[in-house]
Amino acid sequence: MPTEPLSQKEIEDRLRELPGWSLEGDRIARTYRLPNHFAATAMVVHIAQIQDKLNHHSDLTLGYNTVAVSVNTHDAGGAVTEKDFQLAQRVEDIAAGHGAS
Repeated sequence: MPTEPLSQKEIEDRLRELPGWSLEGDRIARTYRLPNHFAATAMVVHIAQIQDKLNHHSDLTLGYNTVAVSVNTHDAGGAVTEKDFQLAQRVEDIAAGHGAS
């Protein structure tokens, strides 16, 4: 069964529950700042583990002390779906443990 795209209102409502996340084009995204490069790298590895468990993958960009996450659902034609918000919430749940802000 294909994943259904969320409406603009559903996306806006869900984004209110995820401070720091925003709609950027056809994706939801957030950039985290971390204490140092090692912490940023560890967070990327942790996100990769979560993505494998969910079988849903974002684009990750590792900077010196930043991690940028952006995601949409390819199975839904590149639209934002519930799967994207589930992944975003899981990333939020681990971010503080890595010292991310």
